[in-house]
Amino acid sequence: MTSRLLLVRHGETAWHAENRYAGVTDVDLTPRGLAQGAALGTWAVRHRVDAVTSSPLTRARLTAAPAAAALDLTVDVQEGLREVDFGWGEGRTVQEMAEEDPEAVRRFREDADTGAFPGSEPVADAAARATATLRDLARRHRGGTVLVVAHNTLLRIALCDLLGLPLGRYRHIFPRLDNGAVTEIEIHGTRTALRSLNVPTTPPPPAPAPGPTPAGD
Repeated sequence: MTSRLLLVRHGETAWHAENRYAGVTDVDLTPRGLAQGAALGTWAVRHRVDAVTSSPLTRARLTAAPAAAALDLTVDVQEGLREVDFGWGEGRTVQEMAEEDPEAVRRFREDADTGAFPGSEPVADAAARATATLRDLARRHRGGTVLVVAHNTLLRIALCDLLGLPLGRYRHIFPRLDNGAVTEIEIHGTRTALRSLNVPTTPPPPAPAPGPTPAGD
């Protein structure tokens, strides 16, 4: 039977608002991040969700909690969904790293696998644990729908692995997953299908009313 996984990047943190790499560091959500979690909870009620799981990091658990509460479920915390350890890049911005070692940043941007930051978790290792966790969730919830709250880098690496795409190109193939947005995949045995990518859980704000037409147009 086919299992449906709804992959969600956790809400915004202070480090993400500053574009700092927050890997294994346990950074709290901003007020906006908490609101994104609340919006995900409202969204989950309108969609058939049978289970809620998350990374063990606080930012993911806090994002998943409103959905679990709204659905009267318990968050299933999975160690395999923890974000990648960025080693030398942990807690730093790209600009800060480029000032210290521009060549290291260039290698990372070119291929995030062969050019991974010094001391970081190997991309293949992150892919293996994330994919194993997602496939296990699919097996345990055959025919069901699982809301999975995790992290920007880990989820993009997992998507590449599940879809047979080059791991080192994850930043190019999937430039980013937005905070609180949903990416839907279906897993059937060893096959994975991407059904939607980076779908917001809140409707976009209404477009501003058009102003007066300039003379002569």
